[in-house]
Amino acid sequence: MGNANKKTNKNIFIHNEVVKKQTLGNTRLIKEQQVAYKPLGNRQIVDNKQLVKRQQVEIETLENNQQIEIEPLDNSQQIEIKPLDNSQQIEIKPLDNSQQAEIKPLDNSQQAEIEPLDNSQQAEIEPLDNSQQAEIEPLDNSQQAEIKPLDNSQQIENYELIVKNKELNNIKVSIIMPSFNKYEYVSLSLYCLLKQTFDFSEFEVILIDDCSNDQTARIPKEFDPPFKFKYVRPFINQGRSRARNLGIKLSEGEVIIFLDGEMLTEPDFVENHYKHHVHDKNVVVTGAMHYRGIYTFLTSNFNRQQWEHIDDFVPRDPYFIFPYKEYKKNHHTSNMSFPLITKKDIDENRFKNLSFPNWYFTQVLTNGLNQFGMDLSDYTLPYIAFLTGDVSVSKEQLDKVGYFDESFLGYGAEDWELGYRFYKDGARFIIDPSTFCYHQEHPTSSNNFPEAMGNLYKFMEKFPNFDVLALALEHKPLNFVQIHYVVSQYNELCEKHPQKYREFKETYQKMLFKIVENLKNSKPLTKFHVSDSMLSIRLTEQLNEIKAQHWYALADSFEELYSQ
Repeated sequence: MGNANKKTNKNIFIHNEVVKKQTLGNTRLIKEQQVAYKPLGNRQIVDNKQLVKRQQVEIETLENNQQIEIEPLDNSQQIEIKPLDNSQQIEIKPLDNSQQAEIKPLDNSQQAEIEPLDNSQQAEIEPLDNSQQAEIEPLDNSQQAEIKPLDNSQQIENYELIVKNKELNNIKVSIIMPSFNKYEYVSLSLYCLLKQTFDFSEFEVILIDDCSNDQTARIPKEFDPPFKFKYVRPFINQGRSRARNLGIKLSEGEVIIFLDGEMLTEPDFVENHYKHHVHDKNVVVTGAMHYRGIYTFLTSNFNRQQWEHIDDFVPRDPYFIFPYKEYKKNHHTSNMSFPLITKKDIDENRFKNLSFPNWYFTQVLTNGLNQFGMDLSDYTLPYIAFLTGDVSVSKEQLDKVGYFDESFLGYGAEDWELGYRFYKDGARFIIDPSTFCYHQEHPTSSNNFPEAMGNLYKFMEKFPNFDVLALALEHKPLNFVQIHYVVSQYNELCEKHPQKYREFKETYQKMLFKIVENLKNSKPLTKFHVSDSMLSIRLTEQLNEIKAQHWYALADSFEELYSQ
């Protein structure tokens, strides 16, 4: 196993990659053509050099009685193309008597039409349709050009890539960390990963700097780890889904760990994730449902509720009260990040004193889930455990179910949507407390909630199944164990009466959509249905029958919404 002082040979590989969509394929000459580029055969190798823009070729026309014999190249032939500078031209001179070429007539299938080119002629390259897009990767001198077709979901990104310890090629685990404008937090998170007990030669960290405008770009110069490290900076902000997808495409590990950029980890974090995937490829492992909050930096940008907690919690610690008091005396008006916890505090394991249970996860999301066991057996919504702050999957299964849906923009639901696809594919979900992290608390945006509700609505539209629509009940409010019982009884109802209670089923689904629609539009949570006296009578009859079958959670939750 590795340790923080382990020395390895480091190879810093800097690659500025600008990949643009290119139009390749068969070409046709027209009057104003100069050079026609045709695709190479499978065995042809092109020396990795490029022609300059203004190269010209002088071509003399053939007389009418001259014909050209065209012979195919055998497999061993190679073509070497060397660059010409602007002043170079190729001149074709007539052969002397000793160099006469044998000219044989061509049969009908070999006829070649050659038109003279003047200096203004240029090559026209026809664009490809969507199914013919080419992925082009930078080549070193020993590599051959390989053009791979992309499906419609794949896109080519332009990004800067810096790789450290490139020579480490036995990668088993890839940690993907997207980040935007969290330089101080990411720096501490990376420092914690230096403490991992997992072999440094067998995991990599991929940091996606999503166009931060703080000091995040300094990290490749400041951070010199013993493990493989890839710093990726797209030229255009990608957003959460696309940034993680870019990390997946650049990953080498058989296991992928999604980790938020502001997470602090325990030394056995990677090891505890990896052990679950050794013998089971279709498993989702999450530590996010047990993560703890922690204050590492102080800033005036915290909201009132955060400061109330800080002022009550931090001064209780006999050590951290002193940096807290320093901030309050001399830095409280600054919006800069004041370090409350340092790397030395991490070395001495003192940082944990400022951690605390996360209220949402302990009181709302995971409240009562222990009764379903570590693998959430019989729980009807296990996919809610797929939280990208701290979750791992096998790369093989990720390739099978697909990557993050890039149509989810902004905050929220993109992780649950991918988790739902894993769930429908039969994945087993494991909640392992030993894989938990410490989430560094930071200022939050007040605009996140409507944005999150918009993405939740998109998720519900994509999968209008009751075990997705029922997520709206969190806001009425039910906890996720109560929501489980509602979904479970709805499933029993549909199984026992697939053709019955149509009005009840349709009305319930419409009301669940209406809840989230109102939330994303910042409207009051009322009027979830249109008044209809005849429908109300019919629904009352159906509700009484449902209660008679002891499906009280289902009936009560319906009545709560219908009475609004």
